[in-house]
Amino acid sequence: MARILVVDDSPLDRTLISGLLSIRSEWAIDLADDGVQAVQAIDSSEPDLIVTDLRMPEMDGLQLVKHVRDHHPEIPVVLTTSVGSESIAIEALRAGATSFSPKSMLASDLVPKVSEVLELSQRMRYAHTVRIEPAPKQIAFVLENDLSLAAPAIEHLQNSLPDWSSRDRLQIGMALDEALVNAMHHGNLEVDSALKEEDSDRYHQTVQQRRQQEPYCKRRVRVEAEFSDQHICVQISDEGPGFNPRDVPDPCDEANLHRVSGRGLFLIRSFMDQTAHNQVGNQITMTRLRKDC
Repeated sequence: MARILVVDDSPLDRTLISGLLSIRSEWAIDLADDGVQAVQAIDSSEPDLIVTDLRMPEMDGLQLVKHVRDHHPEIPVVLTTSVGSESIAIEALRAGATSFSPKSMLASDLVPKVSEVLELSQRMRYAHTVRIEPAPKQIAFVLENDLSLAAPAIEHLQNSLPDWSSRDRLQIGMALDEALVNAMHHGNLEVDSALKEEDSDRYHQTVQQRRQQEPYCKRRVRVEAEFSDQHICVQISDEGPGFNPRDVPDPCDEANLHRVSGRGLFLIRSFMDQTAHNQVGNQITMTRLRKDC
C-alpha cells in the first residue's frame, strides 16, 4: 500500500485529484489544504509520494518542494500545473520536483504519471538498501523495444551511484526513462508523440503493433554510460530515421509546458546539466553533475 499526499488549496481540485488517484486500490490518499499542512503531515508520517499544486497561500508548491528536498529527499513530488504557473513549475523541477501533470489533462495523465514515478522511486529504494562497491566506471547494453526492459536498465545505472543523493538518483532515473521511451517508441517504432495526446489508446495499440512488424521490430536501442563520483554521462542511440531537433518546439518554453507530448524532452533538459543530439537525431547524450558534493 503506497501513501500519497495530495496538497491543494482548492477543495474542488483536491476532490478531483484524490478521486482520480483512489481508482487504484493499492494507494491510500491523504489530503492537505496548503504547504504548511503538508509539512506537518510529512513530518509526522512520511508519504511515499506527494502530488501538489503550485499556487497556494502560506507556503506555495515551490517552497514545499524545497522543504522536501532539504528534509525528505527520498520523497518524490509530482506537480499539478495550470496555465500561468509555468515559470514556477520550471523552477520547482530544477529545485527537486520529480515530474508534473497539467491540470487540463489530469483525467488521462495523472494516474499513469504517479504510477510511473512511484514505481521508479520504490524500485530505487529497494535497490539501494545495500551499498554497492566498487562501482564500475563504464556500462553498455542493447535493448529491444520493450519498456519493461527500461526499469532494470535504469536500476542498473542507479546502482552505480550509491553515494549520490536520493534526489539526484531519482531525477536521473526520470530523465533516462523519458529518453528510453523516446528511443523505443518515437525513434525505433516511429510512433508520433502527438498521437498520445490525441488518443492514448490508439498510441499504445500502434506501439504494440509495430513491435511485431518489420522493419521496426528489428531495431534496437543502445545505452552507454560512463561515470565518476562527480558526474554521469549517458548516451542513448536508436536505429530509427531520426529527426531534426531544431524542428521540435522548445519544450523549455513556458508556452509548451502543458503539452504532454513534449514532456519527455522537457524533463530531460530540466534534470540533466547538458544534453545534445547527433546530426541525424537518433542519439542523445546527457550529462548530470552530482549536486550534493
